[in-house]
Amino acid sequence: MSNARPGPTSGPDIADWRPEDDRFWESTGKQVAYRNLWISVPALFCAFAVWSMWGIITVQMYNLGFPFTQAELFTLTAIAGISGATMRIPSSFFVRLSGGRNVIFLTTAMLLAPAVGTGIVLQHPEWPLWTFQLMALWSGVGGGNFASSMSNISSFFPKRLQGTALGLNAGLGNFGVTAAQIIIPLVMTLGILGAVGGDSMNLQKDSGWLFGRIAAGTPTWIQNAGFTWAVTLIPLSLLIWFGMNNLKAVSPDTGGVIKAFAKVTWLYTLAFLPSVLCLYLYLPAPTGLGLISMWIAVPLDIISALMIMRLAAFGPMKDNIARQFAIFKNKHTWSLTALYVVTFGSFIGFSMALPLAITVIFGDTHIFDAARNVWVHAKNSNAPSALQYAWIGPFVGAATRPVGGWISDKWGGSIVTQAISIVMVGASIYAGHVMMQAYHSATPEIYFSEFITVFIVLFAATGVGNGSTFRTVGVIFDRNQAGPVLGWTSAVAAYGAFVAPVLIGQQVKAGTPETAMYGFAAFYALCLVLNWWFYLRSASEIKNP
Repeated sequence: MSNARPGPTSGPDIADWRPEDDRFWESTGKQVAYRNLWISVPALFCAFAVWSMWGIITVQMYNLGFPFTQAELFTLTAIAGISGATMRIPSSFFVRLSGGRNVIFLTTAMLLAPAVGTGIVLQHPEWPLWTFQLMALWSGVGGGNFASSMSNISSFFPKRLQGTALGLNAGLGNFGVTAAQIIIPLVMTLGILGAVGGDSMNLQKDSGWLFGRIAAGTPTWIQNAGFTWAVTLIPLSLLIWFGMNNLKAVSPDTGGVIKAFAKVTWLYTLAFLPSVLCLYLYLPAPTGLGLISMWIAVPLDIISALMIMRLAAFGPMKDNIARQFAIFKNKHTWSLTALYVVTFGSFIGFSMALPLAITVIFGDTHIFDAARNVWVHAKNSNAPSALQYAWIGPFVGAATRPVGGWISDKWGGSIVTQAISIVMVGASIYAGHVMMQAYHSATPEIYFSEFITVFIVLFAATGVGNGSTFRTVGVIFDRNQAGPVLGWTSAVAAYGAFVAPVLIGQQVKAGTPETAMYGFAAFYALCLVLNWWFYLRSASEIKNP
């Protein structure tokens, strides 16, 4: 008996795992796989909520009169974006190094720090900008969790169900973005934590939530934006610890729980260093030096994170990372990375940027003063509330993601990616046109219906494309490489959470918000050609379908 391989439900560490064996899958594998999936979903949900909460927090900071400029508020969202993207680079390799259960438990528990810390700093509007930027940076841990979550779930399911399983995990997990945009405006209106939660502040400008406007002067507990998620993370962490599994076939040498935790903590700590360095070089004074552009900061951050991981790893961890770096020798890693930037990069980037963009573009009237040759902006009494409408796009994007996986399982991932890319090119051009009209109008609210509709179309396309691109990864790469590739592509795409707020913020400040959207459309068109060349033309090396 001592030499028998443990069955799939014999404990947290599973040694025998054969999902492609139909008899094994139907008898016991399916039960274990779906149990891990349904625990993974709420963990990813909370991770997305913590990462994306700054898109909503900045709007309410603006409404409460925090002493920061619009440009400085956009940087908070961008900092959370670049941090979360950088955290995904080491997170791509965590599951093989430390085991799925160990990784998901620890990285979920880590979210307590930025959740509580954000709640504390938001009670002090007089504190310097860097304290808020630090919390935004720290919330990037939530962004990093996606790579390890997807890598982990991909290992549990057979290839024929990869699109559906990954679509469910990512799609339902992505609802964390929507939840943040719905729940945070609500809990900020309530003193739900009593004296423990701190004092309220009064709105200086009208705000809103899902069901309407919140008038200026209303007491607001903005700190609840962080504290609310802390309440959910403790029971969730316990559920992960007692309900999920490590697959020994995927993670053969975790070294035990303590060593597994140490490897994750070490690599996450290292990943913060390039983020801090690049942000210091990129951000203007007084926070940074303002020496480099965003287009230098992003590749510098990626390259630095990879180099630090490669150089600072030690022992068996070094060998494991070296083996997983083999994915960078495969050209399909790079083509699929670009395609995933189109889909997930757009989803998370627009999710981060949209609330503040609505506030700035539609919250003011815009009248051209010919005598002074300048645009004059004044409060728009008919402005739509960003907190009432911004959640709709991410909700649609998350809802369509499982649909994209399901359709791609039946028809092929690349043909679905091609279709949504065409939609995104047209929708981006139209969105730019509408933004231009609104930002040069004394009554911008008349363009809001067109604006929100075209962004819903964009979000729907990104959701379907998220599922289709991950399905393509599952078809092209074997089980050992699919996980790291999924993690890597999601890491690079997550830089959309940095690029989109910066680009849209810069162009809004310049008075040309349409330029950002036209730029996105050009990139989508380029990737449309890339997808056809690699996966759809008759002479493709890998035709899918």
